[in-house]
Amino acid sequence: MATKKLTKLKQAEKAEVADYFNGMGFDRWNRIYSESSEVNNVQRNIRIGHQKTVDDVLSWLKETKDVNQKTFCDAGCGVGSITLPLASMGAKSISASDISESMIGETKRRAEEANLDMSRLNFITSDLESLKGSFHTVICLDVFIHYPQVAAEEMVNHLCGLSEEKLIVSFAPYTPFLAVLKKIGQFFPGANKTTRAYILKESGIINAARKCGFEVTRRKLNKAPFYFSQLIEFNKVK
Repeated sequence: MATKKLTKLKQAEKAEVADYFNGMGFDRWNRIYSESSEVNNVQRNIRIGHQKTVDDVLSWLKETKDVNQKTFCDAGCGVGSITLPLASMGAKSISASDISESMIGETKRRAEEANLDMSRLNFITSDLESLKGSFHTVICLDVFIHYPQVAAEEMVNHLCGLSEEKLIVSFAPYTPFLAVLKKIGQFFPGANKTTRAYILKESGIINAARKCGFEVTRRKLNKAPFYFSQLIEFNKVK
């Protein structure tokens, strides 16, 4: 009985996230993850923080030899912050997925506008749980904020199962400071600005990956006002 209630709760929350990012959330985050001047100071700082994370990931991936022979999964691609530059780098193939059909549509529009090779891109409207396939590198940036600790660790397990060699994730890390901000409602200020926001214990994420045979190769904490993101790269132990 408790399991059924938990399943219904997860489904309800997933539907809430999808509705948000297909509606009001899409308009807001599409502006944030663009060069639009129609953003407030908080949104501009989030844009700066997120771009730091994206730039770090791209820097790490540029060290990968033969990118044109590697396959990638951008899980929770948003408007293509990782997918589009990866395609420009000549990645063999990229599976770009998001729970929001609007986000997927915008990623595709931006890819076409940039005259990227669309034959290398596969666009999927899907939640993370439903993703299938096998990829050299799986990337999941700033999506775990929609997952509580246990669910996030289960998702690490799932994403490890899709990765042949590398997993890169980022999440809002648990710290006493962030816990206080979240409790008093300042982590994401303002009513109806976002869905539920979870902060996660890094040790749980790392242990989940280790159980799947992946070890941390590097990590970096990126922060800006109203943006805190722990970025971790895992490699499969051979």
